[in-house]
Amino acid sequence: MMRIDTSRVIVVGAGLAAQYAALKLAPHPVLMISPERLGEGASSGWAQGGVAAAMDPRDSAGSHAQDTIRAGAGTVDPQVALMVTEEARSHILELTGLGAPFDRASDGGYVLSREAAHSCARVVRVCGDQAGAGIMRTLSARVREADHIQVLEDVMATALRVQNGVVVGVEIARCAAGPTQSVFLRGAAVLLAGGGSGGLYALTTNPSRIRGEVIGMAARAGAVIADAEFVQFHPTAIATGADPAPLATEALRGLGATLVNSHGERFMLNVHPDAELAPRDIVARAVYAQTQKRLAPALDTRQVLGSKISTAFPAVAAACRHAGFDPLAHPIPIAAAAHYHMGGIATDPTGLTSLAGLWACGEVASTGLHGANRLASNGLLEALVYGNACANSIANALDPCRKAASDVTLPDLAPAERPSPILVECLRKSMTDGAGVVRNREGLQKTLDDIRQIEAAQSGCAPLLNMTATATVIVTSALDRRESRGAHFRSDFPKTDDAMGRRSFLTLNEARTRRPSSPLETT
Repeated sequence: MMRIDTSRVIVVGAGLAAQYAALKLAPHPVLMISPERLGEGASSGWAQGGVAAAMDPRDSAGSHAQDTIRAGAGTVDPQVALMVTEEARSHILELTGLGAPFDRASDGGYVLSREAAHSCARVVRVCGDQAGAGIMRTLSARVREADHIQVLEDVMATALRVQNGVVVGVEIARCAAGPTQSVFLRGAAVLLAGGGSGGLYALTTNPSRIRGEVIGMAARAGAVIADAEFVQFHPTAIATGADPAPLATEALRGLGATLVNSHGERFMLNVHPDAELAPRDIVARAVYAQTQKRLAPALDTRQVLGSKISTAFPAVAAACRHAGFDPLAHPIPIAAAAHYHMGGIATDPTGLTSLAGLWACGEVASTGLHGANRLASNGLLEALVYGNACANSIANALDPCRKAASDVTLPDLAPAERPSPILVECLRKSMTDGAGVVRNREGLQKTLDDIRQIEAAQSGCAPLLNMTATATVIVTSALDRRESRGAHFRSDFPKTDDAMGRRSFLTLNEARTRRPSSPLETT
């Protein structure tokens, strides 16, 4: 394998957390590895709601932190919650200065939306439901202008390289077909910011290619993974049959849209005092229950928005039109879909992982902010706060004299071995069936056995092994948590156990001891 040395900081990923961190690392040279064209395909760009921040003078960071802790069902780190919410306003102002086109009122103030489990309106948005896309366009433009950032597009990281307990670089491959040459990139530091795990599920609102591979890379290298069992399912994915499923933003319910079934009943009224604005996990399970009963759950926007949906929420309206139904005439069919992974690579408050030389931020990381159930629109906020924290921490760890670096020139790279589409679909179905909205011991054990068989069927494929590594720690953590808490619901342990009200931490090797034996268990 060819080795290339660079004094650049290697950033794996190209979403909001990756780009914000890369910009913040200036003047230290950065090498960003993006599996697609810059700004395309990242989960951040699909975020509809916006960024939660206490921008209203009547609101406060403390109130935002309390809402975060309450939604997190007992496993949020209170110090992390307060730190993040106290920084929120400054990052909104910084993004505004960079050119982010946030919605503004006639007096110049930010237009704020209220979403589920927030005590007030505090979600800063772009064009109603296009916050992620708007912010990403802004950041991508700034990254392309930045002299200190080099972007390698259509390239994917497949493994971390560890020497003497320190992460020293990454192995990379071309995303498309090409000549044969593998490369090990050795850099000044490595930052993982490559997204979550939604694509491990058959029904997801995330780009389906984002399947936990970056978490899996870290797990295979020996990093500690935290809170892996806590996968958030969004209750209002638009049920069009598309993969991924389009999203009907929570802001619609914040404005008064209702959830109804095929009988026209508002089924949330009998589930929770906050009805449609109950925490996401509760709404998701209620929607899932209606689906299981074949009662066709739907989101009715007709009374609250009517024809305004086309201008106020253009992405939702476009998804409905593309699927061939009219939200002005009928409620929007919905389903609960994998949306956000609260778990990920465990980090400290600076973004440093359990492995020296390795930092993580964004959905790939688990910081202690989200607990068992992420508060709406805290995802982009966490990406900003920890992208900045990682940049500061990495800069402090670098040799201050090493600020110049030439561009990295790659040889013709080998294409990464493609996982069998059949095996990937088997994995996604098994995760949905056994580790989805409602779980139990039997289903989780079956999923672990399925993972073993999937690995054995294509044992040399690094991208597939990265996926199955993440799936393994998710399922094992779900088996270990013998209670129901937040987004994690066990039908065989339906009650919350106060004795288990703590975060979970697990390595891949520990997880492998809990599943059926496989020839790969020792690799």
